[in-house]
Amino acid sequence: MNNTKAIIYVLVPVFLLGLVSKSKAQNQSDKTITTPDSVWKEHWFEHQEELKLIESNAHVAVFYDKNMPANVKWPIAAMADCWAYVKRNYGDFGPDPKLYVILHRAMGKDYGGGHPSPFFDASHDYRNVIDCGLAQWDNPNGEQIGMPIHEMGHIVTSASHGTKGSPSDVLWGDSKFMEIFNYDVLKNIGMADEANKVFTQMQTQYDDFPRQGTQWFKNWFFHIYSQYGEGKVLNRYFELLALNFPKNKSGRYKRDLNFGEFIHFWSGASGVNLQDVAERTFGWPAEYDLQFKQAQKDFPKLNYETKGSSR
Repeated sequence: MNNTKAIIYVLVPVFLLGLVSKSKAQNQSDKTITTPDSVWKEHWFEHQEELKLIESNAHVAVFYDKNMPANVKWPIAAMADCWAYVKRNYGDFGPDPKLYVILHRAMGKDYGGGHPSPFFDASHDYRNVIDCGLAQWDNPNGEQIGMPIHEMGHIVTSASHGTKGSPSDVLWGDSKFMEIFNYDVLKNIGMADEANKVFTQMQTQYDDFPRQGTQWFKNWFFHIYSQYGEGKVLNRYFELLALNFPKNKSGRYKRDLNFGEFIHFWSGASGVNLQDVAERTFGWPAEYDLQFKQAQKDFPKLNYETKGSSR
C-alpha cells in the first residue's frame, strides 16, 4: 500500500497469482467457462474455505464463506451494477461475463483485506475474481462498497483491452488510480453520496511520491477526469497502452512505464499536452523532461498538440 493516509477503504491487493487450478468449473485445456457450482473450494494463498454460491446473474456470481450471514443481500445487486458499468466503460474481460465476488466475514486476522485475480490466471480458475474480507458487511457504504470496487479496479488496470499486467503500478502504486476509479464507479451506479465522500476525503489527501505533498486525485486525476471525458478518458488511457506500449506474444507488457511516458499517454488520452499539469502536480525534474520528449518520439501515434498545454 501507499502511505498511511490512503483512502479509507483501500486495502492491499495481492498480485502474485499463479497457483494451479483444481476447480471442476474450469477445463484448463480450452479454458471453457461453465455455470458456477453451488460450492467453490478456495485454493490460493492462505485461503482454504469452502464457499457457498449465494446468487448468480448475468454480471456476477456471489460467494460467501461460512461466517457470512446469508441474509446480507445488498452485494448481489450492487456488485452487478458495478461490474455492468465497468464492462460498459472498459470492455469485456475474457470469455466469461461474470465477476466472481467472494466475501468473507473476517474473524480476527483471518481473511481480512482484499485481492483481485484476472481471468488469465490459473490461481483462481481463470475467472475474474475479487476476494474481500471485513468484520461487517451490513451496509453498502464506506469500505464495504469501496473495497470491492477497488479490487475491480485492479482487474481493469491489469487485464483491459486484451493485455496482461499493469505497467503504471510502478508509478501510481496500489491506490492512486483506484481513488478516481472508485469515485467514477460510485457516481455511475447512482451512489452519489458515497462518491462525494471520496471526493471530499481526497481534497486533503497528500502523498509522498513522486514528491512530498503530491495530491494525485485533486491535482492530476480529477483534473483529467472532469475536463476530458470522465470515465471515457480513463478507459482511453488503457486503450492507448494496449495499442502502443510494447507487449510480448502472450499480450503481457514487457516493461513498466517511466514518468515521461506516463504523462505522454495521459496526454494522448486527454487530447492535450498535460506537461504543465504534471509540473504543478509532480514537479518537473530534468529526467521527466527528457523522458517525455523521448516518449513523444517513441510513441508518435498518440494524438495531441505537442506544443500546446492544458491549465
